[in-house]
Amino acid sequence: MKTLVICGATATGKTALAVECAKMLGGEVISADSEIIYRGLNIGTAKPTQEEMQGVLHHMIDIAGAQESFSVIDYREKATGILERIERDGKVPVICGGTGFYVNSLLFDYSYGSVGSDPEVRAKYQGIADRDGKEVLFEILQRLDPKTASRLHPNDVKRVVRALEIYECSGKKMSDISDSLQPIREYVAVAIDYPRDVLYKRIDYRVDQMFSAGLVGEVKDLMAHGITEECQSMQAIGYKEVYSGIMKGSSESMMKDIVKLNTRHYAKRQITFFKKMPGLIWLKPEEATAENVCRIYNESGNV
Repeated sequence: MKTLVICGATATGKTALAVECAKMLGGEVISADSEIIYRGLNIGTAKPTQEEMQGVLHHMIDIAGAQESFSVIDYREKATGILERIERDGKVPVICGGTGFYVNSLLFDYSYGSVGSDPEVRAKYQGIADRDGKEVLFEILQRLDPKTASRLHPNDVKRVVRALEIYECSGKKMSDISDSLQPIREYVAVAIDYPRDVLYKRIDYRVDQMFSAGLVGEVKDLMAHGITEECQSMQAIGYKEVYSGIMKGSSESMMKDIVKLNTRHYAKRQITFFKKMPGLIWLKPEEATAENVCRIYNESGNV
């Protein structure tokens, strides 16, 4: 049984497409999104509602508290068991999300996956970011592993820390042990390829909707429950900007503009990342229907 993957940039309609495909194929959805794993982060993550799920079983949502740290290794360990159980039940696993490292952890044999986490090492590098700034942390990675640094953004502190953790714990650069994508399961992967200007308009609209739905209030509630900017969950786009804006007394309009800008930058990084996925099929928006995706999946040998 091949795995169906629906990935790509934020705000491209992945969730709705995955639900429709799962219904048609008789499958279950495994989220591959590093933000919706957290309980309490709902509005800013565009977490699907029960109505949007349409009765399709979804996994890897609300599995961690907002104060917890959660790595790609944690994700792979939990999600792999779910994926294998879906296969044993004779159903189609539908991986849906835009966190590339999560998607790849289920599809490919990454050597760095065997490098466990070291709380002390992670805390050391996180401390550098907190004390000296994320730019200083990023400069360390540039010196030690320039190839990996070229793929990341200084604002992506979580992954910069992870790359440094891998280097210190294994003595190997992430770039040296993650370049070769060796599939560990058969898959069919699609992404929706919106023109850049259209994608940015969709992002702007989504951000406007999030603020209208009460994103600022959601962040304030998280803060009231002890969630601080040091928490990994607050590194999520939308949350870190609003958290910072609240602390600085910024206007909602200013927060919104920063979230839009950072989300566009994130979408560009997602597109760059997924372009390296072997066999990924890029569909024009008008081609990205459940009927067409299921046809592609069935014609790949899953009839």
